[in-house]
Amino acid sequence: MHGEYKVPGGKLVVVDLDVRGDVLRDVRVAGDFFLEPDEALPAINGALEGAPATTDAAGLATRITAALPESTVMLGLTAEGIGIAVRRALARATEWGDYDWQLIHTGPQPPALHMALDEVITAEVAAGRRPPTLRVWEWASPAVIIGSFQSLRNEVDPQGAARHGITVVRRISGGGAMFVEPMSTITYSLSVPESLVSGLSFADSYAYLDDWVLDALGDMGIKAWYQPLNDIATEAGKIAGAAQKRVVGPDGGPGAVLHHVTMSYDIDADKMLEVLRIGKEKMSDKGTRSAKKRVDPLRRQTGLAREQVIENMIASFRDRHGLTAGEVTAEEMARAEELVRSKFATEEWTARVP
Repeated sequence: MHGEYKVPGGKLVVVDLDVRGDVLRDVRVAGDFFLEPDEALPAINGALEGAPATTDAAGLATRITAALPESTVMLGLTAEGIGIAVRRALARATEWGDYDWQLIHTGPQPPALHMALDEVITAEVAAGRRPPTLRVWEWASPAVIIGSFQSLRNEVDPQGAARHGITVVRRISGGGAMFVEPMSTITYSLSVPESLVSGLSFADSYAYLDDWVLDALGDMGIKAWYQPLNDIATEAGKIAGAAQKRVVGPDGGPGAVLHHVTMSYDIDADKMLEVLRIGKEKMSDKGTRSAKKRVDPLRRQTGLAREQVIENMIASFRDRHGLTAGEVTAEEMARAEELVRSKFATEEWTARVP
């Protein structure tokens, strides 16, 4: 069995192993990390040898930590990362390079249609009718997108939204509200087979699916990191938030994961505060007194046009994982438009949590 895991902000860990008698055998850890002393690597392999195959990543990390020489130094490597790589091997997880990735990047679409396209495209990936897909959104109008479980009245000021001509829609994933203006926001979705995140906890899957965009930002001179559970941050502040939805496959089989991210290229903070109800509790757990200070837009940090930031992100993904141009099929679009009419544009759905 073979498993790989790139430690967030670190290096690749590769684990090869067998399972005999329900325990790990012939464990071999490798990768492009830095580890001292040399004796630490056989100590890691020895700690994993004979471990019950049911041991979770945290339990494996505990075994590794206990076996390491006192002088051990790890750079780009963690005991937890090794444990995750083992779990991915046992789960027979797939890797980014196992797929032919497709890009969808079309003209501006209404907010409700974006919600529907996320659902349809991810369902197609789950059914095996579509390859893993990176979809970059373009917005036809300003919007507030609330999470699947958020209270509409608690999150949105209806007078403020009406005054600024902002559409309110609800997405299928959890998480918090997104304030969107067409030329001030960068949004993308990843619709991926569930096997790509096999062996990862729900929280770890966020970091794993965000890793490529951290590299892309790094290519543009921005040192960014994953901030649990679902933020991407820099020293200057938060620049993005992510959300996920798991979709079951046909007949209850392996499905797909929708992972979408909204990044602030620019932001009208005063308008945002007129539209969103951002409470003191939410602000206090972020360690800041002002909502305006929570988000630091990419425009200021990169000095690049929005279109150039998007082009650089796409190029970075293509260089790392391969990417071919695609499109929403006529059948997918028809299904999405029907979902807009029957679900995403209805008061029943938008106000399902009043």
